[in-house]
Amino acid sequence: MSAPALPGTLYLVPAPLDFGCTPQAPLTEVLPQATMVRAAALSHWVCENAKSCRAYLKRLAEHQALACPLQMQSITELPHAVHKKGDHVGGFDARALLAPLLQGHDLGLVSEAGMPAVADPGSALVRAAHDAGISVVPLVGPVSLLLALAASGLNGQNFAFVGYLPQQAEARAQRIRQLESLALRQGQTQLFIETPYRNAALWQALVQQLQGSTRLALASGLTLAQARVRSMPVAAWRSQGAADIGRLPTVFAIGA
Repeated sequence: MSAPALPGTLYLVPAPLDFGCTPQAPLTEVLPQATMVRAAALSHWVCENAKSCRAYLKRLAEHQALACPLQMQSITELPHAVHKKGDHVGGFDARALLAPLLQGHDLGLVSEAGMPAVADPGSALVRAAHDAGISVVPLVGPVSLLLALAASGLNGQNFAFVGYLPQQAEARAQRIRQLESLALRQGQTQLFIETPYRNAALWQALVQQLQGSTRLALASGLTLAQARVRSMPVAAWRSQGAADIGRLPTVFAIGA
């Protein structure tokens, strides 16, 4: 009787931050060689979106030979519900996704941009792997939140990521005032994001609702050739007119 297979390793594979952008950043400028080598060696994946996972593997194959042809890669999407509601608090049992790992295969977790399970789904799979005694290894790559925070000039010793703000105007205004109060009272930088086509609406709400002395930072198109990070008091933002961020992926931050 053969011995049971040792479990594989769950690799958290970062993706470029240029999802939905044109042109895209050269892969070799945003991912270390070691990350590309390890990712190319995988043939089993759990992802946010199968189409974008295949596009990522196509880009990777331009620099590293894949473990098997694209059509033979095993790609499983996370349930769509966890994209919207998050998978960090109950309601989603990820144990079934561990099957390749328990059969001895290494497994890659990848999202559409940045580090999976950070401002993206995947934490339930990571948690299930830990509970099953499976090794979890994060690979090195871009994380937009930390890049934005480092470049903002705001407090990097005490910060919070609060996800998306409400879309409804009144609820969004109330949330902005709550976050500003927390930032000014505790010195805690507040980071948040928005779907790119709603960037302008969020920026307008911020400059209308925040105090003039509160500092607002925008980090747009990080790692792209058109990347731009600006940080100034809200009063200065008001005097210069609309922020030119278009539909680039943007991280917003407020603080003292």
